[in-house]
Amino acid sequence: MSFSQVVEISGVVNSLVEVENIHVLNKAEQDFTITNAKGEFKIKAKLNDTIRFSSLVHQSKYVIVDKNIMLFKAMRVMLEEQVNELDEVVVGKVLTGNLFLDINSVDSKAPINFFDVGIPGYTGRIKTQSERRLSQASDLNPTAGGSLGGLGGSVSGDALINAITGRTKMLKKRVAHEESEALMRNIKARLAADFFRSNPLEEEFRMEFLYFCADDPNFVKRCKNQTDFNILLFLRSKYQDYMRNRSETKN
Repeated sequence: MSFSQVVEISGVVNSLVEVENIHVLNKAEQDFTITNAKGEFKIKAKLNDTIRFSSLVHQSKYVIVDKNIMLFKAMRVMLEEQVNELDEVVVGKVLTGNLFLDINSVDSKAPINFFDVGIPGYTGRIKTQSERRLSQASDLNPTAGGSLGGLGGSVSGDALINAITGRTKMLKKRVAHEESEALMRNIKARLAADFFRSNPLEEEFRMEFLYFCADDPNFVKRCKNQTDFNILLFLRSKYQDYMRNRSETKN
C-alpha cells in the first residue's frame, strides 16, 4: 500500500478513568471525532500525521502515525489521568517557621497581614498546578537540592537536570496547552452561540473548528484579554480558512 494516501484508522483509548467523549484531532487532515463509551474512535490520517488526544480528566497526548499504524489501520492509546494536587493544609495552631503562616494562625484582636509587618505579598492570579511545577523545575535559586556555580549566578542541580532531560520544555508546552485550552473553552461558553448563528456550521464540526482556532500560533495573542469584537474578528478569519480547507478536502 502507499503510505502517502489518507486512510481511516480505527482506534481504542485505554485509561484508568472515563474513556468516553475524549477529543481526537488530526489537524493535518482537518478531521475530528470523540470516543464512544468503550473508548473507540475512527479518524482519517496518513503517514507522519500527528493525532492529539485531550479531555478534562486526562493529560493531553500526541501520537505520530507510523508505518505499523498505517499497515494495520489501527492504534491503541493509553492516557494518563490528570491529577490535581491539593495545596498543603496546616491544621491547628502549630508554628511552622513560616512567618506569614504563623501570623495568620495566631488569634489577635488587631488584624495583621503581610503589609503590616513589611513583608511583600502576592495578590495576583494564583498559579495553576502546571505553572507551579514549571516554576519549581526551572528554579535558579533553590533553597535545597544543591546548586552548580557558573558565570552570572547559580543554577540548581535540579533545574540543570530538568533542562537536559527536557522536563522544563515539556512543562512549558503543558502550561501553554492548558492556557490555550482554557481560553478556547471560555470563548466557546461566551461567544460560540452568537458566532455560529451568523457563521453556520454543523454541530458535530463546531468543536473541531474551535480546536482549529486554538491551534493557531497567534490564538492566545489575538484572543487573550481582548474585546469580544476583536475575538469575533479572529474567529471569522479562521472560519473562512476552516471552510476553505473543508472544501478542498472534499474535492
